[in-house]
Amino acid sequence: MKKRKLGTQTLGSLALFASIFFGACKKDHQNDRTWSVYKADAKSSNYSPLDQINISNVSHLKPAWTFAMKDNAAGTRPSQCNPIIVDGVMYATSGSQRAYAVNAETGEQLWSFDPFDGKESGGEVNRGLTYWESGDDKRILFTANNNLFALDVHMGELIPSFGSAGKVDMRIGLRDTSEDIYVSSTSPGIIYNDLIIMGCRVPDVYGAQPGYIRAYNCFTGKLVWTFHTVPLPGEPGYETWSKDACKVVGGVNNWAGMSLDKKRGMVFLALGSPSYDFYGTDRKGENLYGNCVLALNAATGKHVWHFQTVHHDLWDYDLPAPPNLVTLKRDGKDIDAVAQITKQGFVFVFDRETGEPMFPIEERKVPASNLPGEHSSPTQPFPVKPRPFARQWVTEADLTNYSDADHDSLVKKFRSMRYEGLFTPPDLKGTLQLPGTRGGGEWGGAAFDPATNFLYIKSNDAPDLITIIKGDQAKASSESASKSGQSSQLGTIERNAHADQYLNSTGYKTWKDPGGNPAIQPPWGTLHALNLSTGEYEWQIPLGNDKARQVKGAPETGQEGKAGPIVTAGGLVFISGTDDKKLRAFDKSTGKLLWKTTLPALANATACSYQVKGKQFVALSVGGTSENPSGFIMAFALP
Repeated sequence: MKKRKLGTQTLGSLALFASIFFGACKKDHQNDRTWSVYKADAKSSNYSPLDQINISNVSHLKPAWTFAMKDNAAGTRPSQCNPIIVDGVMYATSGSQRAYAVNAETGEQLWSFDPFDGKESGGEVNRGLTYWESGDDKRILFTANNNLFALDVHMGELIPSFGSAGKVDMRIGLRDTSEDIYVSSTSPGIIYNDLIIMGCRVPDVYGAQPGYIRAYNCFTGKLVWTFHTVPLPGEPGYETWSKDACKVVGGVNNWAGMSLDKKRGMVFLALGSPSYDFYGTDRKGENLYGNCVLALNAATGKHVWHFQTVHHDLWDYDLPAPPNLVTLKRDGKDIDAVAQITKQGFVFVFDRETGEPMFPIEERKVPASNLPGEHSSPTQPFPVKPRPFARQWVTEADLTNYSDADHDSLVKKFRSMRYEGLFTPPDLKGTLQLPGTRGGGEWGGAAFDPATNFLYIKSNDAPDLITIIKGDQAKASSESASKSGQSSQLGTIERNAHADQYLNSTGYKTWKDPGGNPAIQPPWGTLHALNLSTGEYEWQIPLGNDKARQVKGAPETGQEGKAGPIVTAGGLVFISGTDDKKLRAFDKSTGKLLWKTTLPALANATACSYQVKGKQFVALSVGGTSENPSGFIMAFALP
């Protein structure tokens, strides 16, 4: 394993690093750690307590520095990292899963670490890393593919006493033991005392591994506890599956991240759906802990409470973002709570200690499946309040009309499919899904402002078409595509398919007309301010603009985007992620646009805000360009 590369550093820059790291403004120590955890803090608040940049001066915001990563030879890669900043040093990962330490004041590289020893990474998504310290022992913990690495923060070198020569293989300890197991970690782990608690990403295919939650010792890398998200015989929840489903069913993983209440010693997780996502004959029942907000004892991994947001998921309605730990005001009292956004466009709010809903939730009847062997849940949970933040119903009148031919094509398709609103099951005649697999809330998550109790949410209206085919059809389609030199949309699914299995051949793709235009009328992306104490929305505005498709005199169109908002004590909401390549700042009270800038590429990542030597910065990861495929980190500050 190749150690870090120092690049063009000089002894002077190393001395500067040491000065920053060990001597930086001790009286301002807390402000140097205002964004030292993924999504700001252990509560996943996406909140900055800094107010130097505020509503009165944000219009003067200028680029402060740009750090260009140079670790990818060809082909742009998305950069989705939310950097963390500790004592004047920024730590981040690139779209190629390399780790970097950067002077957070100047953007100068301090060190980098290549976990692949110069080889290609495979392009897995990595959204951040984790800082841990115990006395003088300070480490960066991060993942690349199936390995969890421990690096010394001073030079970016592997710590040999951690795991096996500085790394832990996360394939070990899952259900099966094989080098062919696929596992990675999309979002970074979270620290509780001397434990790093890890979720993982596993494939959404038949035969995938279950996404167990695991805690490792930060000193040694030793596995301390495991929570079986697909319960084993004798464990609570086993009865909600087909017998022995735990031997074959995968998924139910925490890929979106987690939150921690250190005082209570509780970790809160957002779990994904069981695999296979769109057909569940081998997993009859409600399928705990699929699609659950799950609270565990952080020290032991023991179950505390859970709430399932989708029973027997057939739509890939994973919980897409970590729960926000929030404090609400009710009848003059502060109540600690958990707020969870969903792909369906719901916000579920629970008492943090008990899991009791803070707003009523009703079990309502939903359409039944017609697929052979499928037993869909007869009901699903619907929060009575807050109302959905994304569209959950579409009619023929909502279809776009960019040309007569395009419109006629949409109408014909719409009339041919099964569509009975939210939770219409996959069907052999095809199903319209709204919100889609990338609709509603996304992995950028929500931002919570403790001063106002407002939760800021970015949503997408991105309908999918579910096209169900049998396994033998999938194999034939894959072979035909291979012979003709075309890529198959089915990915690895058809390679694992059997003739009696059903597959979705058109998932994860927004429905568009033959001309490439969105199938439904705008807005396609919206930013919301929700008062969590009352359950009412304070404002809602389109976010992003497709100028080519904006009707003259009409509001902006809004655009799809996965990045989340951040909110600051300076009265601002910052957000990027839209296809127009903008970073914007809004008045958090009114939604008024106060500042925007055009970035060199799509910034499909949530921003951060931090302070060094009394100066506040706003920074974010930006995707690659043809000139620099590896992408950038860009920081902004007042002149």
